[in-house]
This record gives sequence, structure tokens and C-alpha cells, in this order.
Amino acid sequence: QVQLVESGGGLVQPGGSLRLSCAASTSAFSIYIMGWYRQAPGKQRELVATIFSGGNTNYADSVKGRFTISRDNAKNTVYLQMNSLKPEDTAIYYCYARRVGTYWGQGTQVTVSS
Repeated sequence: QVQLVESGGGLVQPGGSLRLSCAASTSAFSIYIMGWYRQAPGKQRELVATIFSGGNTNYADSVKGRFTISRDNAKNTVYLQMNSLKPEDTAIYYCYARRVGTYWGQGTQVTVSS
């Protein structure tokens, strides 16, 4: 069982930045695929970004060039740096960890509004 604890959400104005963090409770963190989903009210959950154990990354088209996913294997933590935020980025952001099974964090709210 892997526990994931997210932090860093909040309220930000359009054009602003936030950095989300997700700490994992596993010593095997480095071999997990890590990533972020988000879910906006009334919408389906959307895959935002993924980072593989080797460091390769994938992004949703809607966030390419604005969001950056990274990982620190020494700290068992994955990050999502979000720049140039837009109102349509407003959602609950969920961290996940995937190896054989998939584990989820509790979610952190990101609200982009003036």
C-alpha cells in the first residue's frame, strides 16, 4: 500500500503560478510511474502529466508549455509546476502512483480566478 499526500493547491489569479507536491510513502518510489490527473466540476477526470521512472514525461495538450512535472527520488516526491494558469485550469488535482496497481492521493483544489 502506498500513501500519497498532496500539497500546494490554492487560489491564484490568471497568469499566476502554483507548484503542487505529492509525497509518497514507499521506498520503491523511483520505479513507480507518477503523475497528475485533474477533475473540474461537471467534467471527466483528465490526465494532466506523467513522469516515468527514467524521467521521460508526457503532458496533456491543454497544459503543454505551461506545466512541468518533475520528481525527486531522494525525497519520494513528485512535483507539478504550473505557470500561466488559466481559469479553465480550475479543478481538483490528484496525484497517482502506478506500478502493478494504482494509488491515489486525496486531491488538492486549484482555483484560478480574479
